[in-house]
Amino acid sequence: MASTQHSDPLFWNKVAGAILFSGLIAMTAGFAAELLVHPKKLKENVLVVAVPEAAGKGPVEQKPLEPIGPLLAKADVAAGQKAANKCLACHSFDKGGPNKVGPNLWDVVGGPHAHNPSFSYSQAMAALKDKAWDYEELNKYLLNPKAAVPGNKMAFAGVSSAKERADIIAFLRSRSDAPKPLP
Repeated sequence: MASTQHSDPLFWNKVAGAILFSGLIAMTAGFAAELLVHPKKLKENVLVVAVPEAAGKGPVEQKPLEPIGPLLAKADVAAGQKAANKCLACHSFDKGGPNKVGPNLWDVVGGPHAHNPSFSYSQAMAALKDKAWDYEELNKYLLNPKAAVPGNKMAFAGVSSAKERADIIAFLRSRSDAPKPLP
């Protein structure tokens, strides 16, 4: 029959010794590694980061945003729906759909910036409640939400492709009982 107590009076001393010996081996391996490996310092960085010439001299001038109207004429609603799948984590698009982290976007095109009365908007967005989400405003917002409405809660980085933005806007336009006319 096995006993739950150890008959060896030095059992715990042996356990502590094994732990200390393991630590000593690890330290010795570290010292040996430092002696064997001699990293070479590079004269210049391998990774070069391009910095605009105007860095440190104020804001960099951005090229004007191209109008979305001509692209909307050729926009693909199905492609826009597919592209808008990345928005589903925070938004719903169905009539009467729930708010999530962001508001439901049913009938957003042509509506005011803070269009959903049941959603708690940031102060920055609520301040624009009288401004309509026209096609150009949506284009600007989808490109860079933080720059378009500084202080808004949306953490999304934006959509860089103008064609993809046009497709998403066409999809958003279709999410309405009475879609707004194209520009």
